[in-house]
Amino acid sequence: MESISLGTTALLSVFAFLAGLIDGMVGGGGLIQLPALLLLLPRVPVPTVLGTGKVASLAGTSASAFRYLRGLTGVPIRWRTVTVAAVVAGCFALLGARAVSGLNKELVKPLVLTLLVLMAAYTFWRKDFGSLHAPRLHGSRELWTGVALGAGLGFYDGFFGPGTGSLLLFAFVGLFGYDFLAASASAKVVNVATNIAGLAYFISTGQVLYHVAVPMAVCNVLGSLVGARLALRQGTGFVRVLFLAVVSAFILKLGWETFS
Repeated sequence: MESISLGTTALLSVFAFLAGLIDGMVGGGGLIQLPALLLLLPRVPVPTVLGTGKVASLAGTSASAFRYLRGLTGVPIRWRTVTVAAVVAGCFALLGARAVSGLNKELVKPLVLTLLVLMAAYTFWRKDFGSLHAPRLHGSRELWTGVALGAGLGFYDGFFGPGTGSLLLFAFVGLFGYDFLAASASAKVVNVATNIAGLAYFISTGQVLYHVAVPMAVCNVLGSLVGARLALRQGTGFVRVLFLAVVSAFILKLGWETFS
């Protein structure tokens, strides 16, 4: 493997900051960070690219989760549901990471593309979607929905990954009835768990370039903190518009990869 220049590391750190900025608001930072890693590290094995990116993603997501939890006043996080979803998601993310070598990821793309199109259409059509915090599930029903959410999206994050934050955000709004800010905070907590599990697998198999991952992580944290601060300051309407923009960009990217 070739040595990686300081210039390449610096450029990757810039992309990590931008990814953290987007991810701190609505998720989807992988749309920026992962293509940059693949483009700028063409001779690095893909599992090592993914493991290196996971370090930055975990650091940034953890920072923005902390910022959201501090900044959400008057909107209590439903910790039992979020914690159960996070634990289950972490376990299934590890299973997903282990399944990467045995399954064809290309089969997942059309399914995810269809899901994203439906998400964007529904969010655009429902102007009040995510504007009010009105949890609609309670008791065991809420808990088991959290288990199913954690299992499905946890496995997806470990196996494929891109767009997990946006999918979690939509699920917490659409299934649980949270507003966009409370859903963002909850999604971040679950995403931290999936990133920890995925990173544990990559570390155990020696698939992390720490001299690249550490500066990227610092920049991703800075971007995530700025993004979370902007989202909390601008409110749910701003987050809704940005969510639609990020999902639309992901649809275009995934559509190009699927049909080109």
